[in-house]
Amino acid sequence: MSWSINEVARASGVTSRTLRHYHAIGLLEPAWTADGGRRHYEQEQLLRLQRILLLRELGLGLDAIGEVLAAQDGAAAVDILRRHRSWLLAERDRLDRLVATVEDTMTTLEKGGTMTANSMFAGFEQNPYEDEARARWGDHAIDDATARMRGWSKEQADQARSGFGAAMTALAALRADGVPVGDARVQEVIDEHYQWICLFWTPNREAYQGLADLYVDDDRFRRNIGQGDDALVEYLRDAMKAYAVERLA
Repeated sequence: MSWSINEVARASGVTSRTLRHYHAIGLLEPAWTADGGRRHYEQEQLLRLQRILLLRELGLGLDAIGEVLAAQDGAAAVDILRRHRSWLLAERDRLDRLVATVEDTMTTLEKGGTMTANSMFAGFEQNPYEDEARARWGDHAIDDATARMRGWSKEQADQARSGFGAAMTALAALRADGVPVGDARVQEVIDEHYQWICLFWTPNREAYQGLADLYVDDDRFRRNIGQGDDALVEYLRDAMKAYAVERLA
């Protein structure tokens, strides 16, 4: 069974022009091309388009999406989608909590009532580890991070929201493909992780290596990052340490 480019455009919400662009840059090849140049797609291509759109939702650019797909080509499609699904479900749960808070606020205001401070801010992301972080790294570091966040541009805020998830998705694909942590492709992803960290603070070699160890040694970080895949967190740690040795002072 196959679908024309117009049928795929209608079903996916991706314009025909965008599909042609994906073809031109080698991101999504059609299954075959009819006389006159009309592109046609089969299930394999639709699954690939779904992966492209999922990665785009996670904030990746087209170049990064191409690298992730190339690394994933040998992996099982279900395993790949399962990991994407976990990130999307987490984001859906976060948005559901915010929607519930906004709806409660609207209902209360319409009835002329008053909300408590706790209920008014339910669902907004807070840092439950702030006191611990201040004890570990000091007030200056935490206050500096807060000041940086207030000065973010829209692009930086978008990067802060999606950067870590995008890096982990790319790393999971590279590890599944057996790519060593010192490989340039892995180190490019780690550089994106480092730039994400630098939105909040700028670690030197020792600090970045310490953060790498923390990801594995602290149960909370390991569970949240790996979602049960401890080997992936260890892969991240080893790649971060290699990056620190090569690129940081």
